[in-house]
Order: sequence, then C-alpha cells, then structure tokens
Amino acid sequence: MENFDLVVIGAGPGGYPAAIRSAQLGSKVAIVEKEQIGGTCLNWGCIPTKTLIAASGLFAEIKLAERFGIKTGAAEIDFTGLMQHKANVVGQLQSGVKQLLKANGVTVLQGTASFLGRNVIKVVSSDSTVEIAAARTIIATGSTSIMPGFLPKSERVVDSRGFLDLQKLPASMIVMGGGYIGCELACMAAQLGTKVTIVELLEDILLLVDTDIRREVRRHMEESLGIKILTGKPLAGVKVEGDVVSGVVGDLTIQAELLLASVGRRPVTDGLGLENAGLKTDEKGYVQVDDYGRTSVTTIYAIGDVTGRIQLAHAATSQGIIAAENACTRKLHKFDTLVPAVIFTAPEAAYVGVSEMEAKQQGLNTSVGKFPFRALGRALAAGQPEGFVKLIADAASGRILGAAVVGAHATDLIAEATLAIRSELTVDEVGGTIHAHPTFGELWMEAAHAVHGRAIHAAPAKKR
Repeated sequence: MENFDLVVIGAGPGGYPAAIRSAQLGSKVAIVEKEQIGGTCLNWGCIPTKTLIAASGLFAEIKLAERFGIKTGAAEIDFTGLMQHKANVVGQLQSGVKQLLKANGVTVLQGTASFLGRNVIKVVSSDSTVEIAAARTIIATGSTSIMPGFLPKSERVVDSRGFLDLQKLPASMIVMGGGYIGCELACMAAQLGTKVTIVELLEDILLLVDTDIRREVRRHMEESLGIKILTGKPLAGVKVEGDVVSGVVGDLTIQAELLLASVGRRPVTDGLGLENAGLKTDEKGYVQVDDYGRTSVTTIYAIGDVTGRIQLAHAATSQGIIAAENACTRKLHKFDTLVPAVIFTAPEAAYVGVSEMEAKQQGLNTSVGKFPFRALGRALAAGQPEGFVKLIADAASGRILGAAVVGAHATDLIAEATLAIRSELTVDEVGGTIHAHPTFGELWMEAAHAVHGRAIHAAPAKKR
C-alpha cells in the first residue's frame, strides 16, 4: 500500500489546485478522478458553455455589423464546427492541467474513490483496484445536475451536460428553471436562432441579484432575443410524443423540440463510503465544514460544491488552495467570503459584496451610485450602450460594501470592484483614481462620483 501525505478526491477546479498547492508545500500528493481531469467546470460546465456563449455572442454581433458600416452578407452557423471548437478548447485546457499535475509531482489515479477508514482509500478503475494510505484527505467531489423524477426519460429531455453533447441545435427549446445556468444557455441558444421559452416556478428569474439588475437582463432577453419567460407557475404534465416535448404552465400549453432541465444541483457523495471515515452528511447530502475547510474528522477536509457553500468554480479554487495550506502547514487560514458572482447572459451581469436587498435586510445605512453605459463614450463607440454599474457604500464613511454591473464585459469589470471592497476603499478613493479614457473601466469612477452626486457625465439629480 502506497502512502501519501495528502490525497485529493476529485480533480475539478477545487481539487487540482489543492493538489498542486500541497505539492508546492512539499507534500507527497495523489489525486483521484473518476471521470475527466478538470471536473465538471472544465469538461461540461464553465469552459464549454462560455466557449459556446462566446460564439453565439459573436454571431449576434455579426448580424448587427451594418450599424458600424460593415457589410457581411448572410452569416450561418456550422453547429458541427462550433461543437468541434468547443471540444478543442476543452481538450487543450485539460491537457494543460494534466501537465501541471505531472510537473508538480502529483500522482494521478483514474477511478472511483471510497473510504475504507479515515486514512485508507480504495480506488476502483475499469481494470484494477488499489488501496492507498492518506495522512490527510481533501474531498472535492463537486455537484451534479438535479433531474426531477416526474420528467420523462427521453433524448429530448436533457440536463446542462446533455445539452452540451448535442450534435444538432434544436429549432425550439423549453428551459425549466430561471437560474443562472438556465438563463445562460437560453441566451446562447436564442442568439444562435433557437426559439426559447423559460419556465420558472418562482416570481422572477435570477432572484439572487437585485431587482434592477435582473430587470435589465430580462428586458433584453425578452425584447432583443425573443425569449418567452413564464414565471410564478410550475411546468406540469410534461410528455414526449415523437419529436415534440410538451407541458402545461397554468392555462397555457407549450411545446418544443427539446426540454432543458436546469433546476439546481446536488452534492456528489454517492459511493464515497463517508461512514467508514466517521463522516456524516447533513439532511441535504452536503459534507459539513468549518471556515477552514475542516470536517468533523481531523484528518479530512472538504471544499467546493460538495460542502453546500458558494457553488462557483472560482470559490472552489480559492477554498482548495486554502484547505491545502491548512492541511499541510500549522498556520490556519479562513475561507475567503468575498466572492464575485458572474452571469454570462446577454447582457452579462455580475455582483460582489453586499447587495441593495441585503443592505436593507441588515438595516445598513447606505448610499448608492449608479452610472449608465449609454453615457460612456467607450460603450457608445463599441455599440454596447445597454446596462449600468452601481456601487453600494456605507453612508457615513463612504467605504464600498457592494457592487453590481449589467452590460458588456460585466464579468470582467467586476474584478476592480472586488479588489476595491477587499481593500476597504472608499468611493472617494475610487472616484479620485484616474481611469484611462476611453475605457469601460471609467464606469466605476463615474459611479463612485455619483454616490455624492458629483458624476461629470451624468445629469444631476433633480432637487425636490
């Protein structure tokens, strides 16, 4: 039986950084993966979806090129070529991760891991079974899509992973669930020409973001992309007949070629044998950890989606690195709680820190500064005038507590706001920082000035 200082179970965006960081700290490390190196994010989530979204966004821009005086003729989608490009991107990144693990001396074991004891792990592959000893373990098994039991089993009813394996783009599609995954894939498909209907049981889509942000996204989805959004009622009576999937929403019957189920995710703990290690999951199946990634068993840590904390790839990466350092050194670090969220809809949206909703719920005395894209020279020059940014600041000190943006490059723009909050900057400090012109980054400078009604390129608020 081979002995390791640390064994990581799961090679996704949390697991492989944890393995690499542990190796950098001098530990003998093994990582176990039952499917593909890179996990869901690289193979069936973040990377493939954003590759397709980039293509659909470019296609949408090409169709609007005449507004710049560019004549392109009729653009067409080669879906087979598009899916091959996606596969090439995934393959290149997967190869890169494998090389990084090898370069850092991490032993990669392909197979399904399960605990025989708190310090003994069995790895079963298609052709062998091995047992390894682990002084410490990090569980990074992630999550998987929930497929409601009442949906019929058919190739015309898929989850997000199944959608990314399609060989033909459907002419019409029903998306069950108005969260960020459902909305992202709905926008992508609509930009490529698919007729899309979203059905969301709750009163609105994207309920985790402030009302003004989701209102802007929804307006564009409905008016510019032609997406039909039905909220406040469930999708019921789903059936597949031939090439048609149909269902009932209230008094309305809807049908399409494909149904995408996007109603949430559940932790992956099946077959881990957690009980053999003295671990139990909570009522929802998550592995409970403290703010340092430690489970109730002193030698075992857990990170990422499997813990039920923030289910974002970059959060898992941060947690993986921190858990590795906590497991391999005597100095403990807490998980970072300032995590930006990015949504690749059309237009993009992003937020970080305290939202306006949360500020009101917490009784915070705040001031808000907003600035629209349409007042920004760079946005107009680029033909991207939709959206706005906003800063939420403590009314007394001016310290920035939260930020949000909806519009072009929102998923990149949120980085400056995240750094400002982490650095405890005030709106005066951000507003007083020279931002290059003409750039999208100027939006934050203008929003910072707007908190105190001093934005140069926005009309002053009307006096009451």
